Amino acid sequence: MSTVTLPAGTAATLPTVVARTHGPARKASDVLVLTRRNLVHISREPMQLSDVTIQPVLFTLMFIFVFGAGVVLPGGAGYKDFAIPGMLVLNQIMVTVGTAVGLSTDVNTGVINRFRTLPMWRPAVLVARSITDLLTAVLGAGIVAATGFAIGWSPHNGVGNAIAAFVLVLLLAYSLSWGCACLGLVSKGVETAQALGLLVLFPVVFVSNSLVPTQRMTPWLREVTTWNPISAATAAARELLGNPNPSASIDAWPMQHPVYTTLIWSIGLLIVFAPLATVLYRRRAGG
Repeated sequence: MSTVTLPAGTAATLPTVVARTHGPARKASDVLVLTRRNLVHISREPMQLSDVTIQPVLFTLMFIFVFGAGVVLPGGAGYKDFAIPGMLVLNQIMVTVGTAVGLSTDVNTGVINRFRTLPMWRPAVLVARSITDLLTAVLGAGIVAATGFAIGWSPHNGVGNAIAAFVLVLLLAYSLSWGCACLGLVSKGVETAQALGLLVLFPVVFVSNSLVPTQRMTPWLREVTTWNPISAATAAARELLGNPNPSASIDAWPMQHPVYTTLIWSIGLLIVFAPLATVLYRRRAGG
């Protein structure tokens, strides 16, 4: 067992000093332990996964068979092939609300106060939560794809491009999950965290090209959807999967270069929200 010696006169607590001495291996170990904790909680309450197992199936079938009949695509393309990439993006983005709920639950039930007494790397709580939610998002993406295959959808650009499309969508969802982490950390309760997450994400997801083509929208609304990161990710997924992509006819940089646009959005969101979430967590955790 290693021993940590506190300099004379220091006001630091033992957990803080030990956390500062953590190397990369110890930090990774802390993250793995907390990720396992989150997964154990899910295994004990499987209905937590309803948003990545049941919801994707319901949303996919509902939008394609109920609303799809009323959507006319340019060139007469089939709505099913158009909608599946949009459903992939929609479901993965909506899942990120779980990050806000999970963190808010830990903060408001006193679990974070217990973590403060342990010699662990403080940001491990945030990283573990983001990894857990990324794993659930992977499951959700698989459910969307399986549902699509079951009703006759298929990618047309090869396995490599299909994998790239899924990775790109998951990257954007992971980046947005850090924004939801911020919402969870500033919320006074779990219900507030969930409400804030949905209030923010619903307009972003639905004011996009995920479910309908945007060419017939009013000019100002079309401009908003064009620069929406959800629209970029959806257009990129359609392009990589070889599915109908009416947005390619829009003469705007995000729609002409959707893959690069999605990467830029993802990296930018991570740069902004990951440090902000760390600061907010330290304030809620008491330093």
